[in-house]
Amino acid sequence: MAVLPDVLRPGLRIVFCGTGAGRRSAEVGAYYAKPGNRFWPTLHAVGLTPRQFDPHDFATVVDHGIGLTDVAKAHVGQDSDLVVTDADIADLAVRIGSVAPRYLAFTSKKAASLFLKRPTGQLAYGLQAVTLGATGLIVLPSPSGLATSYWTIAPWREAARLAQAG
Repeated sequence: MAVLPDVLRPGLRIVFCGTGAGRRSAEVGAYYAKPGNRFWPTLHAVGLTPRQFDPHDFATVVDHGIGLTDVAKAHVGQDSDLVVTDADIADLAVRIGSVAPRYLAFTSKKAASLFLKRPTGQLAYGLQAVTLGATGLIVLPSPSGLATSYWTIAPWREAARLAQAG
């Protein structure tokens, strides 16, 4: 059973895909809810939202061409606790294929690694050479406070530029 509902519909510019719900997100029923997570401030900083959204506003991002999902819909906890069998890659591909956003942006190398079946060390941030049908794939640094040493906003800016372009 999904911990957090997908926020998906046809015509989205970009869908952000995490690994699974963190403990705080699962507790409050909202995406990227742990204090210190950069997700919501970053969406505003890169121009994807007109203001900084509160995690509880997550369902309204579709009004701005943004969707939300996870690789492992039933997982709760840190990325390091996630195992390959927690991820349902085929289901994610079907869910994304059914709405065909312009871009699917993984909000961590771990999420991208699970989907692409490649070690994180072989993944670069940014637009990938492979696609999912007509949907481009983007790998972003994790906005989690636990991933501070890997944080840079530059790939998020590039993702926003791509999503906002025609």
